[in-house]
Amino acid sequence: MISQALVALIGTISFSVLFSVPVSEYLYCGLSGMIGWLCYLGGVSLGLGYAKAIFIGALVLTILCRYLAVKRKLPLTVFLICGIFPLVPGAGIYYTAYYFITNQHSLALAKGLETFSTAVMIALGIVFALAIPHTFFKRTK
Repeated sequence: MISQALVALIGTISFSVLFSVPVSEYLYCGLSGMIGWLCYLGGVSLGLGYAKAIFIGALVLTILCRYLAVKRKLPLTVFLICGIFPLVPGAGIYYTAYYFITNQHSLALAKGLETFSTAVMIALGIVFALAIPHTFFKRTK
């Protein structure tokens, strides 16, 4: 679990470099991606199932990114776009296309549905976190 957390941290920081995030925000982006991934792993280890664990990871990640956006006085997308990177089902999309091209249509359908449900859970996690009133994240003096 520690190795996966470190890989999520490094991968998210690398994605931050690719997206031209200010250097001062690399660590925050990396930590947000790592925390989102750890929430996902925690959900899986608790037996919540793949879809619910992805939802929890995306929800916690988005709440953290909203907090960081207010604290660091930057747009939410600086943290959210990079932080969501570990949760995005890139391998699922690849294998869906691979199975389709190799005429393994039942595997393509199964992997495609899994990938689609992952994308929906990520979107729902973001939407639910964005529904929290902005005043909850405002800085107090």
